[in-house]
Amino acid sequence: MAIAEGDYIRLNYTGMVNGVVFDTTSAETAREAGIENSSANYGPILVRVGSGHVIPGLDEALVGREPGEEAEVDVPPEKGFGEYRRDLVEGIPLKKFGEKVQIGSRVRNENREGVVRDIIGNRAIVDFNDRLAGETLHYRFTVVEVVEDGIERARGLVRLYSGYDLTSAFESGILTFDLTPGINYDRRWILWKPTIVRDVFEAAPDVLEIRFLETYKRPEPAKEE
Repeated sequence: MAIAEGDYIRLNYTGMVNGVVFDTTSAETAREAGIENSSANYGPILVRVGSGHVIPGLDEALVGREPGEEAEVDVPPEKGFGEYRRDLVEGIPLKKFGEKVQIGSRVRNENREGVVRDIIGNRAIVDFNDRLAGETLHYRFTVVEVVEDGIERARGLVRLYSGYDLTSAFESGILTFDLTPGINYDRRWILWKPTIVRDVFEAAPDVLEIRFLETYKRPEPAKEE
């Protein structure tokens, strides 16, 4: 059955710019491209087609595909990471930053993140465009499968938004996730937690309650030599 908007699927993809890989769900491809991240969870990701879980150009290309089908698509800037905007390159006084910056530094200012392109006098020239703004992207992708099970959808959504593979259990309508130590200090988790809750309820009708469980174990006593 062809993929339709609203379907939950597992997706493998590799994104390239001018033949250079910038993102992939494949650990092997990332390793070969020299972009492997030891903290990343590689493998197919769960997305809801048409919900903006991937960039618009790739999202649109998923509709009408068949499970197991391999395909490619070119994505123009307006359906990728946007056109490059000169007005997003700004001069910021160096005193605005809490630490010393240099050309190439990633900095934050007023909840925006950018790259220092130059330093002139006492001002840093910061580019707030996405690093792929203005680029035409090429994606190779495979729709691995359609996901019908609500609990599998829920687990996939947690991983999609947070980047964590959390252990979970489902019983009597209660879906419990065991939180990784330190996750509550993770900005990404704090930002996306309300969205995770909303989307899990939508994706898994059998879930009546969601619990995020923190467990702390007493450290083992040091062994005497």
